[in-house]
Amino acid sequence: MENMFSLKGKIALVTGASYGIGFAIAKAFARAGATIVFNDIKQELVDKGLAAYEAEGIQAHGYVCDVTDEDAVNALVATVEKEVGVIDILVNNAGIIKRIPMCEMSAKEFRQVIDVDLNAPFICAKAVIPSMIKKGGGKIINICSMMSELGRETVSAYAAAKGGLKMLTKNIASEYGEYNVQCNGIGPGYIATPQTAPLRERQADGSRHPFDSFIIAKTPAARWGNPEDLAGPAVFLASEASNFVNGHILYVDGGILAYIGKQPK
Repeated sequence: MENMFSLKGKIALVTGASYGIGFAIAKAFARAGATIVFNDIKQELVDKGLAAYEAEGIQAHGYVCDVTDEDAVNALVATVEKEVGVIDILVNNAGIIKRIPMCEMSAKEFRQVIDVDLNAPFICAKAVIPSMIKKGGGKIINICSMMSELGRETVSAYAAAKGGLKMLTKNIASEYGEYNVQCNGIGPGYIATPQTAPLRERQADGSRHPFDSFIIAKTPAARWGNPEDLAGPAVFLASEASNFVNGHILYVDGGILAYIGKQPK
């Protein structure tokens, strides 16, 4: 059973994994035996990431790369193959969100979100699939979202991108499953990260932030998720344990999507 979940000897590229969800997933992969490769858009972020991995006792390989630039991604993959080895696992984690009401959002802002959250996973997957096929298979994990299923105020571009990423996941599985390439997605719920910290701060009177209260009420687990909650699902989807799982989106949301919500008092 342990061997089914082992990633020993595997090379994993996790995009945007200097911190946050990507960092937690990469740490889990390393604990399972994988060699970690990550990128970020600036050298200072890569350096911070390398220091964070080193502090965890992990020897990671960090590179500067803009995942929306197809030439840069192709060059990154070629460099990784030369310096580290062929990528066995790709996690498309890099992403952005712009919380702007749709009618106030410019087309340029909309395109930027689509470019990072949807076009980049397409570019990265396209770059690694040929070598995966030559090697006999591979794993692609797209970090989707509950917004792959639901809409909400101010996130039109993000929801459109994540909905598209869900269908890209299914199509990669459809197109390359016969080559032993499995492409699945993880849909995180609301995760406690530095980016969401302001939404969880106590108010001056000691009460919860209104959005914090909303999330707790909507989540059967009655808490925010932690980045580490994504570790097990990610290792599963990266390992041989999931060899017959393809085109699936695994929602790690504490039950939000299964829950209609509490009855008003």
